[in-house]
Amino acid sequence: MLARNTVVSIGVFAIGLGVLWLLVDRAGAPKVPSAGASFLVSNTLHYVLGRSWIYRGTERAVVSGYTYFLVNSGVGLVVTLVLFAAMVAVGINYLIARTLVSLVSGLLQFVLNAVFNFRTL
Repeated sequence: MLARNTVVSIGVFAIGLGVLWLLVDRAGAPKVPSAGASFLVSNTLHYVLGRSWIYRGTERAVVSGYTYFLVNSGVGLVVTLVLFAAMVAVGINYLIARTLVSLVSGLLQFVLNAVFNFRTL
């Protein structure tokens, strides 16, 4: 399950990183709100793939599962934005900062979803 989550996480993270780059470098949007927006895009895609492949056989309904996923993502979003803002404030490149933060946030969200949402751990 962790291996499937890792594969999905890397894929959706790459998409989210692309969205972040487009917002910041191409659209000129501020970094922290852009990090939040890209996080939401990648996490919604992660739910779709997670429900069908990572947590196969879950008995939770789609709407309630997505609601739990959003709550768990909210925790991840707070962790992401706080750590991201701190790293950018000390001069770390925003793409590197977002990559480093994803390691902490991604693992935290995996555990929260596995335990509370899909009840597989």
